[in-house]
Amino acid sequence: MKNKIVSIKKKPVKVVEMLSSILADTYILYLKTQNFHWNVIGPNFASLHKMFEEQYTELALAVDLIAERIRALHAKAPATFAEYLRLASVHEAHGYPDANKMVQELMHGHEKIANNLQEAFAVAEHHQDEVTLDILISRKAAHEKTAWMLRSTLGRI
Repeated sequence: MKNKIVSIKKKPVKVVEMLSSILADTYILYLKTQNFHWNVIGPNFASLHKMFEEQYTELALAVDLIAERIRALHAKAPATFAEYLRLASVHEAHGYPDANKMVQELMHGHEKIANNLQEAFAVAEHHQDEVTLDILISRKAAHEKTAWMLRSTLGRI
């Protein structure tokens, strides 16, 4: 069989809309995690500061991956705070909570995105977009693992 060059076809609007919402959630969680990295205080400062840095670094890579997927689908990736706030289901941090509250807020953010990703699977599957589905599956695994680590930090099962 001869090798053929296959072009990426423009995906339906629903796939791009779904990815845009996931991008917004991921960016808001990234910003919140970086905020908490900078502003955490207390007896667990060193371990939380380091953990939050690892988490926001991973989220920064995810933001780029998701935005580039949107671009590969011939759409513009949302890229302003106003767009992110409009599209996101994860909320910004307000004020400077104590360290335990920071961990709780991040845990809830990761759980929320993991749940949203589960719902997004159906959109990618319906449009037979295996590349997007692959990205969604790997992102769900990352969010579930991070949520577990944050729950464990709080002493929860």
